[in-house]
Amino acid sequence: MANALIEYDEEKLKIKDIEKFIKQAGYESLGLYNENEEKKSNKLKKINFIIFTCLSIILLYISMGHMLGIPTIEILDPHINPINYALTLFFISILYLIYGFEILKAGIMQLIHRTPNMDTLVAIGVFSSFLYSTFGMIMILEGNIEYVENLYFESAAIVIFFIKLGRYVESISKDKTKDAIKKLVQITPKGAIIKVDGKEKKVTIDEIQKGDTVVCYAGDKIAVDGVVNFGKSHIDESFITGESKPVTKGIGDKVIAGSLNYDGYLEYTAEKIGKDSTISQIVRLVIEATNTKAPIAKIADKISGYFVPILIIIAMLTFIAYLILGFEVSEALITFVTILVIACPCSLGLATPLAIVVSEGICANNGILVKKSEILENAEKIDTIIFDKTGTLTYGNLKISEILNFTGRPNDEILRIVSSIEAKSTHPIAKAFVDYAKDKKIKLEEVEKFENISGYGITGNIGESKIILGNAKIVAHFGIENNHKEKEEDLAKKGNSIIYVIENSNIIAIIGVNDILRENAKEIISKLKKHNKEVIMLTGDNNEVAQTIAKEVGIENVISNVLPSDKVEQIKDLKEAGKRVMMCGDGINDSPALANADIGVSIHSGTDIAMDSADVVLMKNDLNKILDLINISKKTILNIKQNLFWAFFYNVLMIPIAMGVLKPIGISINPMIAGFAMIFSSFTVILNTLRLRKIKLERND
Repeated sequence: MANALIEYDEEKLKIKDIEKFIKQAGYESLGLYNENEEKKSNKLKKINFIIFTCLSIILLYISMGHMLGIPTIEILDPHINPINYALTLFFISILYLIYGFEILKAGIMQLIHRTPNMDTLVAIGVFSSFLYSTFGMIMILEGNIEYVENLYFESAAIVIFFIKLGRYVESISKDKTKDAIKKLVQITPKGAIIKVDGKEKKVTIDEIQKGDTVVCYAGDKIAVDGVVNFGKSHIDESFITGESKPVTKGIGDKVIAGSLNYDGYLEYTAEKIGKDSTISQIVRLVIEATNTKAPIAKIADKISGYFVPILIIIAMLTFIAYLILGFEVSEALITFVTILVIACPCSLGLATPLAIVVSEGICANNGILVKKSEILENAEKIDTIIFDKTGTLTYGNLKISEILNFTGRPNDEILRIVSSIEAKSTHPIAKAFVDYAKDKKIKLEEVEKFENISGYGITGNIGESKIILGNAKIVAHFGIENNHKEKEEDLAKKGNSIIYVIENSNIIAIIGVNDILRENAKEIISKLKKHNKEVIMLTGDNNEVAQTIAKEVGIENVISNVLPSDKVEQIKDLKEAGKRVMMCGDGINDSPALANADIGVSIHSGTDIAMDSADVVLMKNDLNKILDLINISKKTILNIKQNLFWAFFYNVLMIPIAMGVLKPIGISINPMIAGFAMIFSSFTVILNTLRLRKIKLERND
């Protein structure tokens, strides 16, 4: 079961019309997406595959065991009980026809529409083998035992199984789009409080109407997009903007659904609800991107577009030639079926997906989770790599970056005082000090008379000292002389949030709190440049902070102050310019960009939605794994090309033999041997693919 994104004019077409067109193309419409139905379908698909894998082993044992000298079951021995043998193979093959019905139906429909593909070749070969074998079975039932050598039911069944195997293997690495969408929707709260005639009323999200006044208390999430009409607070919008620091919101400022209200009381007017909300727009962007087919089609699909019709023509011409040359109809038909069976592109269908799955396992063992099959085909072609700033190049958490100590006391003593008071605060900056105290195992002091001064900072008493912490405004608020403005400006230019530490009306320190770089960020940027990759920083953060970080890691191309939809447009512009784009991010705000890039990469410490929207997750948060991914991709592509070579070498070699070119010198094959040879070809591809497991990754310095 798969999804399709269909654009249509509702005035000209209805859902029923679209379903009719889908049916005409040889497929079945299951209607609009139903999550429960999909879960049932996936479970049933897995059970069926296991059952038919076991059945294939049994089928090959019954049909070929006597040829290989393996002990046979007397009741099913073709020479002792030919009727039992024929009927058993017949009924088992019927099960395979049912199992592969959608393939056979699609193949016939594609032939009717004059666009034959691999399914068409499979359908013709399977039906030819089955019908001819059914004729042979009828002859056996009538007493013509010699027809036991002309049964090729297993060829029809195994062809279907190998096509199903290829598709099942390919489906293993399907993306997690539905889970991503569900988690996006869950960002917004289920309920909210609105004001009706001056009184507060609890309602569900669906009950909120445009223009309603919505109330949001400290610790609650914004329910819908709107504009503040009363109150002031710090809001965490990092999941949308990528900005790690909280944003102050007051009257006239816009608020976004799903953002967290830290420390104040707000009333806001509902502006965008339902499908118009920012979250809904992100959902739409993710759906559109993940339902868009990759620009590079499968190599096997391109080749089959020429290969299939040529093979059908060759088989038909051979059949006609045999009749013209005076051969029996049965021999002409056997040759026709043999060509189709031996040319059936099972190995071609396995060449790409098997290599991809093996390589995905190698990636997983090296901390790289690859979720889409085409990624390992495309990673080596990437020429432009875009990094989000917050949480990707940086850790995404505020940390103490610098302290200017104006006393003779140790820094740890100053930080113990600050951490003791910040531990009483709910402000996100406080977490930087609390984490520092935990890491350094600093024992906190007893704090009395703690007070939060909204918009300025906090105060508290430690022993006989009154401590004041906050920004420059709090210095002015308490009328304290500030002789350190230049030092403050220097810290701010580095992207720091500023904390003044005041003890008994004296400024004793200024502390810079910032989101610091990952340890290997500078190293990976340098390596990517050496590999001729263009590197770009794309962030929702302000330009000054973005430029500071970019300069530190060695990135020249910086695009800042961008919203999620803007990130998507930037990526689309690069792709339209012919670039192969990889996007690396970690936040919810990055999910549309991750989905729209040729390859989306998320680090494991990122949000669930970013990891679900991404094609690749770096499980160990090591950006160096990007180079490992590219290296594995190169070797995977080489292996796929080798597989395709062996698949076609086999066809080029065997098709003339199947046609009877070597009959004059006593070399010929029938559909049963052709079926065995087809299986051998598939195993050759499998064995070559397993060689990928010996890949040794080398650090690309």
